[in-house]
Amino acid sequence: MRIEQAEGTRGSLKWTQRLVEKHPSALDDQLHSAGVLSASNQLTWLSPLRSDQWAEYRDSRFLQTINQEHLIKKLKTFWPRRGPQWDALANDESGRIFLFEAKAHGAEMRSSCKAGATSLRLINESMDDAKKAMGAKPCADWLNGYYQYANRLTHLAFLQQSGLDACLVFVYFTGDEEMKGPTSEAAWTPFIDMAHQHLGLPQHPKDVVSVFLDVRTLR
Repeated sequence: MRIEQAEGTRGSLKWTQRLVEKHPSALDDQLHSAGVLSASNQLTWLSPLRSDQWAEYRDSRFLQTINQEHLIKKLKTFWPRRGPQWDALANDESGRIFLFEAKAHGAEMRSSCKAGATSLRLINESMDDAKKAMGAKPCADWLNGYYQYANRLTHLAFLQQSGLDACLVFVYFTGDEEMKGPTSEAAWTPFIDMAHQHLGLPQHPKDVVSVFLDVRTLR
């Protein structure tokens, strides 16, 4: 699916669009430091783009956007329709794929699965495989509490198990006074730690990166 968005006026939608359009290299240094973007590379943003009506992507259109159409059939047996809608997508010169999920306030971290029984069976099977790949505790509840975080992890595992070089980046905006969001990395840390603890993740899941961006630098 391709979902056109209005130009963002508040929250993570606004800041993500502004990041991609006005400050496309703002995350490069943090990603270099995290070791997921080599020093000689920079991000090439694939979405959201003003020229594309700020569209966000999910399901088969997500795979088309990252130039992996050959995985569409496989995705249909991996996840039901209306999978994750990605806040942003990018790649680099090496072909590495970057998936982005952006947050401007702590309440955005919480969510639970509302899928029906048939879809739930497929989701559970794929999440169980992802738990193994991520080194998470098998008994961890990925359906309730932090479902959005978990389904992003599961799709990262899908890409990697399909032989792709991929990374999942959580962008935590700081200082969004309108949204009353956390004002610093330290203020975000308890929210992230609670998510990782609930999901039974190791302290530093491989190819999963948290970056922090002060919205004042995007104005």
